[in-house]
Amino acid sequence: MSHLGQYVNSIYDFFLFCPTVKHSLKTLYTVTSGFPNLPELMISVLVDNVQAGYCDSNKTISVNHDVWKKLFKDNPGLLDLCTEQCVEIQPKHFKSRLDRIMQHFNQTEGVHILQFIEGVQLDEQSREHTLFVQCGYDGEGFMSLDLMMQTWISVKPEADAIKQDWEADKAGIGTYIHFLTQTYPAWLGMCLYHGGSFLLKTVPPSVSLLQKSPSSPVSCHATGFYPDRATMFWRKDGEELHEDVDHGEILPNHDGTFQMRVDLNISSVKPEDWRRYDCVFQLSGVEDDSVIRLDKAVIRTNWVPPSQVPAGAVIGVFVGLMLLSVCITGLFIWRKKKNNGSREIRRDVL
Repeated sequence: MSHLGQYVNSIYDFFLFCPTVKHSLKTLYTVTSGFPNLPELMISVLVDNVQAGYCDSNKTISVNHDVWKKLFKDNPGLLDLCTEQCVEIQPKHFKSRLDRIMQHFNQTEGVHILQFIEGVQLDEQSREHTLFVQCGYDGEGFMSLDLMMQTWISVKPEADAIKQDWEADKAGIGTYIHFLTQTYPAWLGMCLYHGGSFLLKTVPPSVSLLQKSPSSPVSCHATGFYPDRATMFWRKDGEELHEDVDHGEILPNHDGTFQMRVDLNISSVKPEDWRRYDCVFQLSGVEDDSVIRLDKAVIRTNWVPPSQVPAGAVIGVFVGLMLLSVCITGLFIWRKKKNNGSREIRRDVL
């Protein structure tokens, strides 16, 4: 058995008693044309949708965590993907494909982007690998690879001519599929072997309800959770709500954890119906959800009703206005006397 095969087999026992999740290893290739400030080729290696390594044709290379630094160091093939392949070999290959597509569409100038994403996903419960290759052009779906039939599938009719070009290279397709079916699962096994505890780490969030004013939406805010594979939504009577709900993006915190929010418009919610609503937060790898019921008593806000403004503050404002009025009156009298004095001086001069 090969060294790579041992990683693939041992990883199943390593995760046998862990919560069932899906892990993935993806490589994203981005080829550009017409962008003066961008490299012609950028390659990102993603483990569970988190960037582990990056390189570009300008010889920029970065690895984002000590776990992945060791992984890249111990595996020359994966390291080569982010060094020689990125700087010397792949730019020519992908640039020729982009040029061919631009030629096909009679595009001689302007900004254009060709992207390939390839990889593998592992379902730990079924132990099945799902392989995929997808291609996009200028932000739209363009082509995908059928691994069983070993053919390219054009997403739009305009790509049929490009599909014929790519399928003419039978040897290239065979090499590509062998790389996907053999190397990618082995690489994913090594990722899980080296970074298993890192990838499976889960940190539950702190969930709270926030509101700027009584007429503002109520924000269900979760912060401090890890990983970023999480969902949050509002329910009414146990059913997920889609109307009057605004979902925010998952954002990073400075300490490596994440935060997110989902807002509920309560303008049409009757006070007696508040108890029918709750907010649910779900974190990948954690069985129990975090649930918080819509309750005025637990909503955090900085808003203070006018009737509850302290009497001392009201008195202070009143006194301040009185002092301002006295100052203005005094200034007016002083200027009037000064002007009268100036007139008397002018009379004496005359």
